[in-house]
Amino acid sequence: MSETVPMLRRGDAVPRPAPVPPPPGCWRLARGEWHLLIERRALAVGLSLLALLLAASLAYLCLGQQWLSPAGAWVALHGEGDVMAAFVVQELRLPRLLAAWLTGAAFALAGCLMQALARNRLATPGIIGIDNGATAFAVASVVGLGASLAPPAMALAGAATAAAVTFGVASGGDTRGYRFIVAGIGIGAVFGAVTQVLLARVDIDTANAAYPWTVGTLNARPGGAVTILALGLAVGWPLALGLARSLSLMRFSDAVARGLGVGLRRRRAQVLALSVLLTALAVAVAGPVGMVALIGPEIARSLASPRGVPLTASALAGALVMVLADLTGRLLLAPIELPVGIVTAVVGGPWLLWILMRPAKRKSP
Repeated sequence: MSETVPMLRRGDAVPRPAPVPPPPGCWRLARGEWHLLIERRALAVGLSLLALLLAASLAYLCLGQQWLSPAGAWVALHGEGDVMAAFVVQELRLPRLLAAWLTGAAFALAGCLMQALARNRLATPGIIGIDNGATAFAVASVVGLGASLAPPAMALAGAATAAAVTFGVASGGDTRGYRFIVAGIGIGAVFGAVTQVLLARVDIDTANAAYPWTVGTLNARPGGAVTILALGLAVGWPLALGLARSLSLMRFSDAVARGLGVGLRRRRAQVLALSVLLTALAVAVAGPVGMVALIGPEIARSLASPRGVPLTASALAGALVMVLADLTGRLLLAPIELPVGIVTAVVGGPWLLWILMRPAKRKSP
């Protein structure tokens, strides 16, 4: 016996289809026609990294030549209590802590973008010569080659110049960007040689003044450069989140990504431009601290789900690495201070060897 399909009459309500359940491990928030999927593991990882970052930041404010209790640091943060403690926290440690947050997040976010783009865990923005270009221009400003701009502005100009030259040299490369990476290595080597020539032609005092720009440091960073970095990160992070779906699909072959609706040429240009911008702004504040762009995304990738690209987790992990590295540099040989770039290089070198030597458990972007 055949079933009779009920006919809708005018005025009858159209039945809505049953809601599709969210994917396993996700929550779905719905409001009208808008739906938002939240992955439980990604949320847990992000909150855990944020809690560790806040704990490291509290330790950063408390520890140093003048040690403070957490309660004392909190009171000093509000300008109350001991005058000297308030000066140390508000004028010395807090601005440097904010610079560590912003530069670490920018370096790691740019590294995550570049690694996803190149499908290579070892690909970081420093490999395309941005760090060396910024260093060469900043050193040129310090040694006095007729440049009237401040070193942070020159570092930003040098990073942009290195990126532009690398783009020009690598034009016409294959779609995976191997020509771009090789061109970046060559451009970075040229700028590194220029830096060494500049330092070799000046007296020892001038070379010492330019030294922080060759290793990376957060000591006495200008507030203007930090403010510009904060604005750049406030714009760049949402833009990166907007590219997250395309980045997840770009981990597959080009044919699959195109079949799923990704405009590869345009998306790759956007990802590269955003990565270069974030790195250039961070280098203009802290100098070349390249290992953070490698360590931060690796930490995030080891904790987060393999479904997507861990952009937010990478930024939080990068900020955490930068805060801990700068704190270690301040305390390890106190009262002598180690630049944060040296600390991250000492940690990042063995980390890089460990990445190269351990067997891969799954394919990474």
